[in-house]
Amino acid sequence: MSLINIAGLIYNHCIALHKRYYRLYKKSLNANRLKKHLAKLKHTQRFAYMNKLGSQAVQDIAERINRAYNLFWSNLKRKKKSSPPKFRKVRKYKSFTLKQAGWKIDEVRGKIRIGSKWYGYFQSRKIEGRIKTVTVKRDSVGDIYVYLVCDVQCDIVKPRTGKSVGLDFGLKQFLTSSDGHNISSPYFFMLNIKAMARR
Repeated sequence: MSLINIAGLIYNHCIALHKRYYRLYKKSLNANRLKKHLAKLKHTQRFAYMNKLGSQAVQDIAERINRAYNLFWSNLKRKKKSSPPKFRKVRKYKSFTLKQAGWKIDEVRGKIRIGSKWYGYFQSRKIEGRIKTVTVKRDSVGDIYVYLVCDVQCDIVKPRTGKSVGLDFGLKQFLTSSDGHNISSPYFFMLNIKAMARR
């Protein structure tokens, strides 16, 4: 079973727990209580599959659902039409996020370790700064993408001149400005299509 499918099973189990808790106590389930409960479940035989995903990814799923419920309750107070988080089809579950642990990147070999397995990946651009989170995402056709959120220090501060500039975004030229400062399109896919074909 893929890790994203495991994340989908955990997500649906958390939704079931939220619904049951509300049915019993008429209030929302606290995220910290849910995390502690999931940590206990991982030690049982029935839910041992959760260990394959990693504790931080499991906690992130609980936090996502908590944010969704908070938004739902907030919308109800503002009388804005909204619906609570729903069950999802496991095979269509989209993503999971890892933070400090559960992953390792080997840029030289072009491989990333998620959990205990190494996967080959195609790198679209150079990784800059300190990696904060790694999100594994599945699109509607089943292709897998890895998104990195990096903490990058930017020292470039442009002074204010008081002048106006016109900007035009295009397909062939990414950005054309009226002051002559143009930025070409990166064409990540076209530049690396031969390397992708060899894999």
